[in-house]
Amino acid sequence: MDAKLQSAPTDAEYRQTGNAGASTLNEQRPAVDATAVDDLYEEAVYWHVNTGGETIHAKRVNGRWRTFKWITHSFWLIYFLGPYLRWGDRQAVLFDIPERQFHIFGLTVLPQDFWMLSLLLLFFAILLAVTTALAGRVWCGYFCFQTVWTDVYTWIEEKLEGGPQKRRALEKAPLTIHKAAIKGVKHTLWLVIAILTGISFVAWFTDAYALWAGLASLQAHPVAWSSIGLFAAGTYVLAGWMREQTCFWLCPYARLQGVMYDSQTVLPTYDYHRGEPRGRLKKGPADADSGDCIDCKQCVAVCPTGIDIRHGQQEGCITCALCLDACDAVMDKVGKPRGLIRYASLEELQGKPVKPLFKRGRVWVYSAIMLTALIGIVIGLATIAPVELKVLRERQPLFVLQSDGSIQNRYTLKVLNKTSADIAVTVSASGPEGLVLGEVEPITARAGRVTPATVFVRMPGDQLTSESESITFSIQALEDPRIRSTRESVFVGPRR
Repeated sequence: MDAKLQSAPTDAEYRQTGNAGASTLNEQRPAVDATAVDDLYEEAVYWHVNTGGETIHAKRVNGRWRTFKWITHSFWLIYFLGPYLRWGDRQAVLFDIPERQFHIFGLTVLPQDFWMLSLLLLFFAILLAVTTALAGRVWCGYFCFQTVWTDVYTWIEEKLEGGPQKRRALEKAPLTIHKAAIKGVKHTLWLVIAILTGISFVAWFTDAYALWAGLASLQAHPVAWSSIGLFAAGTYVLAGWMREQTCFWLCPYARLQGVMYDSQTVLPTYDYHRGEPRGRLKKGPADADSGDCIDCKQCVAVCPTGIDIRHGQQEGCITCALCLDACDAVMDKVGKPRGLIRYASLEELQGKPVKPLFKRGRVWVYSAIMLTALIGIVIGLATIAPVELKVLRERQPLFVLQSDGSIQNRYTLKVLNKTSADIAVTVSASGPEGLVLGEVEPITARAGRVTPATVFVRMPGDQLTSESESITFSIQALEDPRIRSTRESVFVGPRR
């Protein structure tokens, strides 16, 4: 959405719109002692939109949205703990690239089934689009790894260095032993998290316990060392140093999200009808003409990207809703109703009726695409055969004429075993009358691999009525007859 759509109106526009809602609230509002919020102005005196020339030290406030953020952040515990889950004698989830096998609990996905990956990527791409269209950048605000890691890094920074004012003072202070010690501990913890992030990433692609053993003995593969180093450096720089600038300048989603919004998208929004004209609280009776916004700038002070939500939707807004917690806390202190900054759509602010989701065309389109992709994935997973057969017919020569007048063709069978255990399979062939499969020993199909085997098929010359005939090869597991696969091919003879 263009930033102008949900920006605060000019004074002239505001006078035309009216401030009936705010006036009604002001009539019922008791006089408030402004000294209770003087400290809020003290903390916000430095705040303005950051363009990269300074480090943003966002204030932390408690509230329901901060609690919700911590809950959603915990999703990433799967990233750190997932590689250590076991399934039988192997890792439960293992993306084994050298062996070209993806193990997901009891399911093994091989490159031949990667068409499902395309559907999975389509599903999540559309899910991101529909989520953005309905509720803005909730991925950025609650789930994005950049947001989560930055939040954890700044939490550590606050615990060691103090609140925003103390951190700014420490930045400007000359280097002392005390400052060096605090900074040293902070950056050490940052690096530990960054290194664990890199190790956890690599652990999804190799056995986690074997990886730790290799790292401890300095015998890990060079690819593992380099991958850990790259991820550690990226995490340390992006989450520790660049922070919100990553969202501003490196993330393409921040620039794409604007075209996904419409007037019905629910976003953290400043209610300018109720808040304007803003102004500081004064002792004594409340001014009936003033809005509810006391211009304390706490919504700016808590913003991790340093924007002012009162100026409307901007590229820097990651929909984290921390400004809602800050504003609600201020409203509680000054005795005004919550919701001056809240999740709302442009149509709601304009007093229009909110359209139900089922009446929005894009919701139906997005849902249809997601459902189609999901059905394809489910069908694909449900129909993955344990074994798969491919047949390659020998072309040099096309056929061999035997001394008894029969015709022989040579074939290479390729048996793909998608399970985690070796399987012994028998081979059979069917086709025109008189077709005979040469003697073939049971084939031991190696787990997760393609096992080739050469077979010969003969047919009496007088039974071959055309230049080529269709034949069918079948394989069947010795121990479990339900595991089987078939593949059609052709039998070639001389021209008739």
